[in-house]
Amino acid sequence: MAGSSTPRVGVLALQGDFREHAAVLSGLGASVTLVRRPEELAAVDGLVIPGGESSVMDKLARAFDLAEPLRAAVRGGLPVYGTCAGLIMLADRIVDGIVGQESIGGLDVSVRRNAFGSQVDSFETDLDIPVLGAPPVHAVFIRAPIVESAGEQVTPLATLDDGTMVAVEQGNLLGTSFHPEVTGDTRFHAYFLAKVAAAV
Repeated sequence: MAGSSTPRVGVLALQGDFREHAAVLSGLGASVTLVRRPEELAAVDGLVIPGGESSVMDKLARAFDLAEPLRAAVRGGLPVYGTCAGLIMLADRIVDGIVGQESIGGLDVSVRRNAFGSQVDSFETDLDIPVLGAPPVHAVFIRAPIVESAGEQVTPLATLDDGTMVAVEQGNLLGTSFHPEVTGDTRFHAYFLAKVAAAV
């Protein structure tokens, strides 16, 4: 909030691993609100959309009358960080969405859901992410999406060895295919909080 030194960050709490994100953000000194209603969204300075099941999250966002307020918040410049399913929610284009699946949009990317296969195909790897400095980020991919293509306004922050984009940034929006909330490495959340503080 304006005039406050503590950023008020929401975590979309419709479905998925929102509690883990809330714990990391609280540990970094943010004031955290679990967001399930439009009025809760309206009270935050930034928002994290967690991993989970993107099609279920989409249905719940519409059921809770949150879909349009979320789109309006993104258009209005609210800093938003999406991880895994959250990245899918922020993407302008979902190349393999289920019938009727919608996204919030804002990130000029095309994403593919479950690009690496099912839960048993989850994996971990170390990624060099220059904006976060050394050491490499240990990234956990769980039924993860990938960014298949990105517009010229999008900055790739991390790629796999084959060049596949797995972390991107565009203006007020940040997205990762992986789950930094489960590894104990808080640098991505800290990077996002700096973005929130700058916007406030």
